[in-house]
Amino acid sequence: MKFYLVVFLLICSNTFMSFAWYAHLKNHANSPLWQVVLLSWCIALFEYSLMVPANRLGNGFLTLPQLKILQEVISLSVFVPFVLFYMHKPLTWNYLWAALCILGAVFFIFRDKV
Repeated sequence: MKFYLVVFLLICSNTFMSFAWYAHLKNHANSPLWQVVLLSWCIALFEYSLMVPANRLGNGFLTLPQLKILQEVISLSVFVPFVLFYMHKPLTWNYLWAALCILGAVFFIFRDKV
């Protein structure tokens, strides 16, 4: 059950992260940089409020490398829909190749548990 809570917190955290890091490129392209930084930091507060507890919970039963790879998989799993549906960028073959590379990383980092 803890694993699912960690995954849920990481999904929520990475959703906030995607908006904090990239949404300004679409919505505030002409805004002064200081405003964009301030807005991004306000959004990132929620990201950190979810990421830190997820890491603390996950550290109890996952190794640090496993926790990091899990976070990266979730990050890309959130980022791709964000790019497609929010930023309206086209899907390319590079997404597939990147996903296969990440899948390889997951295999190697978790293979002792399989």
